[in-house]
Amino acid sequence: MEAEAALELVKHGATLLLLDVPQNTLIGIDTQMFFSGPNFKGVKMIPPGVHFIYYSSSNREGNEFSPIVGFFVEASSSEVIVKKWDSKDERFVKLSEEEGERYAQAVKKLEFDRQLGPYALDQYGDWKRLSNFITKSTIGRIEPIGGEITIISESEMVGNVHKTAMEEVLAEQLKSSKFSKPDKKSPSNGCYYTSIPRVIKLKGVSGQDLTNMNLDKTHVLETILTKQYGGSEDSLLGELQFAFVAFLMGQSLEAFLQWKLLVSLLLGCTEAPLHTRTQLFTKFIKAIYYQLKIGFQKDSKDTSRAEKGATTSLDESLLSADNFLRHLCKDFFSLVLDAPMVDGDLLTWTRKLRELLERTLGWDFKLDSSVDGMHLEEDDEFAPVLEILDDPDH
Repeated sequence: MEAEAALELVKHGATLLLLDVPQNTLIGIDTQMFFSGPNFKGVKMIPPGVHFIYYSSSNREGNEFSPIVGFFVEASSSEVIVKKWDSKDERFVKLSEEEGERYAQAVKKLEFDRQLGPYALDQYGDWKRLSNFITKSTIGRIEPIGGEITIISESEMVGNVHKTAMEEVLAEQLKSSKFSKPDKKSPSNGCYYTSIPRVIKLKGVSGQDLTNMNLDKTHVLETILTKQYGGSEDSLLGELQFAFVAFLMGQSLEAFLQWKLLVSLLLGCTEAPLHTRTQLFTKFIKAIYYQLKIGFQKDSKDTSRAEKGATTSLDESLLSADNFLRHLCKDFFSLVLDAPMVDGDLLTWTRKLRELLERTLGWDFKLDSSVDGMHLEEDDEFAPVLEILDDPDH
């Protein structure tokens, strides 16, 4: 990059100024990660817009890390976000308004320029594909009190939620002994995700109608879109992306469970993709295509991150186990690819997603009754379930 263009980015891009950062602290922004050296004080040249910032403190050797803490921000042009390390709580904290403004002016005078790492603009495209539906409104609606997302606060919240065997393993991994200190006792400041029912439970509806509703989740989707998102399809997609980012970068199990519920809801629809919500499903398939494509990318050039337990890659076993995504995708692919008439964009992105899963995970989506819908395990959570409760809001 030419010096003049770089200077323009320094001036007009946002800056994340981090004070008193201990060495070997993991600092992440979007898909990029840094390990702090003795002179590291943050990141410059950050494009204006939504970003996810996350960090994890390490032991002295730099080979064991505490649970990740992350938060979303919407940075404006030339904004300076100032945080200071609190060594007692091992957290970044805000400065007073007056002190923060003093440091912001110093940044704008380029006094910290040599101590700031540049935002890697060649990775910005990937981040935009992961976050293009996340807005300031999305963040304000979902983020926890205080804004910080961390599994430290999730043990009680997700403890009573039904999880598959692989999700139980993930929960243990995220709280495992690789962390440098035990979980702290903290209030349950979970995210305010939209409630997504796994099965439809309505009073006064016939058993046949309930069965049909559970086989085709279009009715549930329409109800949630109207009541929870004010009819905004992009708001639903924003929550899908928020949850995925919080899981992939922030290692939040609560976020993974919400992402899984949203994916299950959308892939469980048969009427909406082909007739009533084609545009939504085109955007949805495109969104999860990039989530999985970027999530499965391995950084072969930097093995030190993986050795330290610091990665932003998806664990293939998480999606392969329990036939979660495979079951849903197989039925959805058959629905779209075998339809006599289908929107061209939806068809294109559905094919791309199928090819990605076949190439990346080796999944075969050809009809095979021994592994498809004709064969349901006794504990298959995606088998049709009929349950009628007196309280429809329970």
